[in-house]
Amino acid sequence: MMSVTAQAAPRLFDYEKLVGVFVFIFVTCGAIGVIEPSPYDFASLVAMPLWFFGGFRIHRSFLVFGFLILLFNIMGFLALIPYWDNPDSSLYQYQSAYLVLTGLFYALYMGDRTNARVEMCLRAYTAGSVIAAVCGILGYFNVAGLGDEVFAHAGRASGTFKDPNVLGSYLVLPIVWLAQNLMLGRARSALLTAATLLVVFLGMFLSFSRGSYGATLVAFTLMTASVYRTSTNVKMKRRIVTATLAAIAMIAVLILVLLLNPETREIFALRTAAVQEYDAGETGRFGNQLRSIPMLLDRFMGFGPLRFRLVFNLEPHNSYVGAFANNGWIGGFLFLLLVGVTAWIGLRMMFAPSPAQRQAQAVVPALLALFLQGFQIDIDHWRFLFFMLGAVWGLEALRARSAAKSTQSRSLGRP
Repeated sequence: MMSVTAQAAPRLFDYEKLVGVFVFIFVTCGAIGVIEPSPYDFASLVAMPLWFFGGFRIHRSFLVFGFLILLFNIMGFLALIPYWDNPDSSLYQYQSAYLVLTGLFYALYMGDRTNARVEMCLRAYTAGSVIAAVCGILGYFNVAGLGDEVFAHAGRASGTFKDPNVLGSYLVLPIVWLAQNLMLGRARSALLTAATLLVVFLGMFLSFSRGSYGATLVAFTLMTASVYRTSTNVKMKRRIVTATLAAIAMIAVLILVLLLNPETREIFALRTAAVQEYDAGETGRFGNQLRSIPMLLDRFMGFGPLRFRLVFNLEPHNSYVGAFANNGWIGGFLFLLLVGVTAWIGLRMMFAPSPAQRQAQAVVPALLALFLQGFQIDIDHWRFLFFMLGAVWGLEALRARSAAKSTQSRSLGRP
């Protein structure tokens, strides 16, 4: 364990609480993506320096995450060299570096005092999700003229984001976390938590995002299965089953009521089609991805950051293809390795007893679902991807510390 600590100062106030307030604001502002620069970016300029100068610890497990994500980003800058004068490519890579910095911050911040800080960050994220969902609902129903081009686009809720797909994916984590709290009886108010869950789910549903629908289903199923599998209490298992059925019934009724509206039913049918018009054909989303592979095999450094669009007149809509296109071969394999290692440690935390298990059972399923979405959309510049990465690696630091203490106790003959 390494530590970096600022020089001690007289405790005139609770510095940790001050940092916590600004981190809460920072995470909550992650819900606002429609403004550039976002309040999230301004909040980071306060929260991260405050945390840094207060001192922090670096657990050795963090070094794996730091090495993979930093080297991946460095490869992006190397791929940028021939196109350094291109403003779009340069800005894209600088934004990538900033997002990586936030991911490292979240991992270090949540890697210390982990349970309390992860809980606080999840509450902040959920507060932001309520804001985003409510704005999306108001936009979809065009309340007070907040419809198209404000909080909705093309008949789909976008809320505080520019893209309905981003809104839907952003709301997956709070849906899973709120549902888990209801299952385990950890909600301070079951009624308020259930109402919040319905609002957030409604915002996600009205985004009409196929990827978000699938991500919600995968994350909710994985969370429920892990919570049930790791529960040793028969009464708790019964509660989990009851709460799951109640949540499904509640959401099913909500969907049925929404689909009574012919316009909603039409958009839902159109958006849930397996293949959209822009997916098919040689120049469609999937056609471009296939055509890019032999071209990338001939380009060790890829096309360069944000240059896939210059070749195919469309974004890759696949983060794995995009990693090779933007960051070259080494960058692409580093991204695959980061995803694989994170998924492995995440699943281990979900099913192996540790102080990190309960929170991992909420965060990891949402992140794994996001990784799956990476096959059909570009997630590499989504702020909440780096939040989830940081949370998982912060939880891994807690698990590793706990495992080390257990090993040390056993070696000393303690129970």
